Amino acid sequence: MLNNKSVLITGGTGSLGRALVAEIYKRWPEIERLVVLSRDELKQYQMAQDFPPEDYPALRFFLGDVRDLKRLRRAFNRIDVVIHAAALKQVPAAEYNPMEFIHTNVIGAENVIEAAIDTGVKTIVALSTDKAAAPINLYGATKLCSDKLFIAANAYGAPHLRSSVVRYGNVMASRGSVIPYFLDKAPTGSLPITDPAMTRFNISLDQGVELVLTAVKDAIGGEIFVPKISSYRLMDVAEAIGPNCRHEIIGIRPGEKIHEEMITTNDSHTTIDVGEYYVILPVCDENNLQGYYSDSLSKKVKPGFSYNSRDNPEFLTIEDIQALIRKHVDPDFQPV
Repeated sequence: MLNNKSVLITGGTGSLGRALVAEIYKRWPEIERLVVLSRDELKQYQMAQDFPPEDYPALRFFLGDVRDLKRLRRAFNRIDVVIHAAALKQVPAAEYNPMEFIHTNVIGAENVIEAAIDTGVKTIVALSTDKAAAPINLYGATKLCSDKLFIAANAYGAPHLRSSVVRYGNVMASRGSVIPYFLDKAPTGSLPITDPAMTRFNISLDQGVELVLTAVKDAIGGEIFVPKISSYRLMDVAEAIGPNCRHEIIGIRPGEKIHEEMITTNDSHTTIDVGEYYVILPVCDENNLQGYYSDSLSKKVKPGFSYNSRDNPEFLTIEDIQALIRKHVDPDFQPV
């Protein structure tokens, strides 16, 4: 699929970008160019040590910011596929710095689209979040706007471009997420609990990479891909990591939800179940996706269907969480 092609990853020095680079190079060793675009020279330097040029001769590092349209046009020159992972993501930070999130997550998304159209990019896959579904915080609202922009890009009159979105929940053990936070806090004997009823979706880094590459391969343009993944209860995470720790109820942070949602009841009218994942089709169906997803393997969900972390039929047990921590975070992990 990507041999002899050029791929660019915005925000490519993050955990997902690193995992994508490794997996893409593993599957398509004859890739022409694999470009990492980000604004942090230190992270690029550190990443270059882990991906040396003698082993990754097609890998390039490009300093730039998605806020800078001129720089994006230069970076996208002769690029076939753009994976857009750059974003500001911390929910409390967005509540106190709203315009910074708007500049990066919304205007930055439009810059990516404009640069892709101007330079002949053929495919965009943009990363989204469960917080973009029925958002109550500024971060989620900016990502909903971003999703709408990437879907609308298919109607901009650029026949060479297909643009789609991948939406999923918390990547397990990503920076700022609850599992590494609890692992750090457990030795103190106390775990801060925002709300005992809280639930979250959980996806591993490997699953996230696989869904992105599926979208690169299969998207017609205009879809939002939503994986079928497990949920966990916050209290089960606390029990898995610190069964002997006391709990301090501190209340939810600004902009937080008790439960997350990836498909709302309003989305149900245009949502297709294709087996391993759901596809939300656009309201303005420029590419006749309804017809494309009408085969025997696809079926429309029932009206009023929603996909949320509270009602998800798949929940991780305490034992599951411990096993995943040993697999993805610390092989020597022991509950405290």
